[in-house]
Amino acid sequence: MRNHEAEKSPVKIGLLQRHATDNAEFEGHPFERAENTGKKIAVVGAGPAGLSCAHRLALLGHEVEVFEAQPKAGGLNEYGIAKYKLTENFAQKEVDFILSIGGITVHYDRALGKDISLSTLKEEFDSVFLSIGLQDTSSLYLEHEDNDSVLNSVDFIKELRQATDIDQLDIPKDSAIVIGAGNTAIDIACQLKRLGTEEVTLVYRRGEAQMSATGHEQQIAKNHQVRIKTWSQPEKINLDEQGKLRSMTFSKTYLDQDKLKSTGEQFEVPCSAVFKAVGQKMAYPQTEQLIPTISNGKVATFHNQLTSIEGVFAGGDCTGVGQDLTVEAVQQGKLAALAIHQELTSSEEK
Repeated sequence: MRNHEAEKSPVKIGLLQRHATDNAEFEGHPFERAENTGKKIAVVGAGPAGLSCAHRLALLGHEVEVFEAQPKAGGLNEYGIAKYKLTENFAQKEVDFILSIGGITVHYDRALGKDISLSTLKEEFDSVFLSIGLQDTSSLYLEHEDNDSVLNSVDFIKELRQATDIDQLDIPKDSAIVIGAGNTAIDIACQLKRLGTEEVTLVYRRGEAQMSATGHEQQIAKNHQVRIKTWSQPEKINLDEQGKLRSMTFSKTYLDQDKLKSTGEQFEVPCSAVFKAVGQKMAYPQTEQLIPTISNGKVATFHNQLTSIEGVFAGGDCTGVGQDLTVEAVQQGKLAALAIHQELTSSEEK
């Protein structure tokens, strides 16, 4: 007998893949490298896109050197996801699995524009893949935003994930405000509640329907008793006479023919800390002499993830392709690797 109720629900392919991968028993590595091609490729950034590209290039027989600005690989999986979501060193276990294919060397604490340059990499390697991510945080453009109690959510999550003693961190005890509407905003709000912050208010200038965080993530926040205040736009960061953060002032908003406007009504929310989660942006090193075309603040890519510079490809969050999702970053890394392989092998045949 067919279960018609079950047919109404979508198959959760991601969870099935996760279960199959986590429970698979391999004898050695499940992938076997092709014969060494003698080609060397530089990958800048060891996040999902960079690791995906490096793994596929190694699989195809190339030697890959990865240059990572941080002390660990993994990108946002290591530094940008709330600690309660990824436990037991999960991200590094996946990095170790990827690197175990062989042919990949990772250089840590090597930042583009500081320790390495694109022009040098282009000279020393047969091809280059840029996966530098989004290093900067968008601003609220408010007075007193530089106050010590106004923090970037991604930086705080990074600090928390790498901390060996959480008690050494400055966790707000009474109240905190989170500005934003994405998964990072949800992450930091829930993390604060788990760390003991009594009152956490997530504030967004539009409605719940416009939040980029999924309905599932929004429900997680509600389950953590996070207060979600929508249709509210930041106006002021208020300090007391000693310069200590006291509260934030917001104005109520509404949509007028798809344009956000203020009703003129304002309200104040007391807080001892503010966490900005209003989006990240790319900061291409100003010290670099070789700069690919930048479009809308991100590296422009063309056919097969190729940039405006010959032999230089890009993928992941630093490009304007896709929706800044891990699965898309991984796919872009793989597609770039295949394009690099095709370019290098076809040049040999000519």
